[in-house]
Amino acid sequence: MAKNKGRQKTAKNNSSTEYDSPWKDIIEHLFEDFMKFFFPQVHEQIYLALGYEFLEQELKRVVREAVTQNRAVDKLVKVWLKNGQQAFLYIHIEVQAQYDANFSERMFIYHYRLYDRFGPFVLSLAILGDNVESWRPRSYHYETIASELSFCFSMVKMLDYQDKLDDLEKSSNPFAMVVRTHLKALETQKSPPQRLNGKVALFKALYEANYSETEIMRLFAFMDWLLTLPDELAQQFDEFIEQYEEAKKMEYLTSFERRGIEKGRQHCLQQGLQQGLQQGLQQGLQQGIQLGVLQKSREHVTEILDTRFQPVPKTLVQTIQTIDDTSLLSKLHREAILVDSLERFEQLVDKYTIPAYRSHHKPH
Repeated sequence: MAKNKGRQKTAKNNSSTEYDSPWKDIIEHLFEDFMKFFFPQVHEQIYLALGYEFLEQELKRVVREAVTQNRAVDKLVKVWLKNGQQAFLYIHIEVQAQYDANFSERMFIYHYRLYDRFGPFVLSLAILGDNVESWRPRSYHYETIASELSFCFSMVKMLDYQDKLDDLEKSSNPFAMVVRTHLKALETQKSPPQRLNGKVALFKALYEANYSETEIMRLFAFMDWLLTLPDELAQQFDEFIEQYEEAKKMEYLTSFERRGIEKGRQHCLQQGLQQGLQQGLQQGLQQGIQLGVLQKSREHVTEILDTRFQPVPKTLVQTIQTIDDTSLLSKLHREAILVDSLERFEQLVDKYTIPAYRSHHKPH
């Protein structure tokens, strides 16, 4: 890996800010693995093959209308259920990286604000990434005169995995590596040399695990963000990577994808702000994998159509290949599963006003 002094982000005064941003990014990009790893019982009840949607605008609206200040909600996700009794389930996920005496109340406030909008289809999930063993909030309760209310939410405590490191090393789920990285960040907060050693060990484990190239890049970005090092140690880590890759003849992070990460970090350094860091890193990552993600999404839509309505007209396949909007491809993926005919699907494509479709479509 090319040496990159732009890798390291500026120091932060708030450890929550340090951990929240990378967690938000990796949850969004590896959502199914996240649910399967931390909340397997919930994962069994939702039908992710129909797609899912992150409701950023709805989330912002809830934050804006909330009555208390300074809270950091993570993700609001709309998914389908398998049982068919409910159309959607709105999952509120919050990652809390430090102790907060008002955390349970905050979970309750967000839950009832979401309830106001979506009714009884809201599930609140919490990941506690702090280092206070005894702090394990799971509920909020209050009563006054003749009224009483209790609210419970699902919670996972990251520290509980300290006794399960062997299981984490054997797991093929990317979030096993995420947890190992987070725990190492907590463990080495006050010891940069130990952090360097831990980062080296995790990097080797990442390369030797059976992850896809996209997963490796996502996990490396997460690791690099959490396990920051002083400049001198960061230089040592860069040199280690160069030697390791040369010895192993591996190229996962020497390809265009890694250059995308580095470009994002350089952009962050120039901005010198947390917002610039997050946007720059995201931009670099997207440049590295956008084409692959888009192509996979296109293939999924085409494969479903081909399975259900074989043969699929070449003009329609060509139209799908021109779409570069992942949210639209996700919508079309869901429609391909549910639509009752190929003609109806073509009408829906036309309804979504895709310019490429209008240029390629011919009646048949």
